[in-house]
Amino acid sequence: MNTLSADERAKLKQKIKREAKKLGINLIGFANVGRWEEYRLTGESYYPHTIWPWAQTVIVMAVQIYLPMLETTPSVVYSELYNTTNRMLDETAYRMANQLNELGFKAHFFPRDCYGDISVLVKKPEAAFSHVIAGYYAGLGTIGVNHTLLTEEYGPRIRLVSVITDAPLTPDPMLSKDLCIRCHQCVKHCPMQVFTPRTDRVAADMDKHKCALYHQQLKEEFRYPCGRCTAVCPVGKDKKRYGAHSVSEEGIEHVRSFGSIQAGS
Repeated sequence: MNTLSADERAKLKQKIKREAKKLGINLIGFANVGRWEEYRLTGESYYPHTIWPWAQTVIVMAVQIYLPMLETTPSVVYSELYNTTNRMLDETAYRMANQLNELGFKAHFFPRDCYGDISVLVKKPEAAFSHVIAGYYAGLGTIGVNHTLLTEEYGPRIRLVSVITDAPLTPDPMLSKDLCIRCHQCVKHCPMQVFTPRTDRVAADMDKHKCALYHQQLKEEFRYPCGRCTAVCPVGKDKKRYGAHSVSEEGIEHVRSFGSIQAGS
């Protein structure tokens, strides 16, 4: 097991944050694996240290999803943005883990989605490791009604990836303020109505199978994924930057009419 002094931990953490910024990461947070046991938002088999017993720290990184592109969803424009951020996240996380290896630590990344095809999610709509929960434990944001991670900067309009390491880094404080305002815009605007709000907790019940089936349809039309529940969320400074609706209805339909097979066309 690696041991570091407080000064060494601080210097390593700052080095990681600087490197992440250079590689285009917008947000980065650090969680110790003990938070999975403390808060128990997922089953024990999903704990990082259950899967990788040597794990001590999970580094969670995020990049923003540009609101004007997201608001055209479902479209090829948003699909290309989604694919670009996926590549960027995996490549950045690989480089980060590689640098930690070179410094003598165990480290690897868990890919941002990590499923072979949307048809697999239709059969089993869950991942082996949750970046959303990791991001919450790492202090990047809080979990909203639509099961996404809400951040102060971008609301839910982010993509996430995680690096698991045995480097004993000081965890960041978790957010004490719940960012979800319970407006239920995500519930109202879901095209498949997959969310059922509850009064006993923030996140709604979600029909993940139904959501996956819709994404399978969109993929066949070359305009995958959906993202409506993240586009309409009012949380985030980016909403103030662009305005509540940064693309006109005519503009949305114009963009959607190119580069994909629309249903019924």
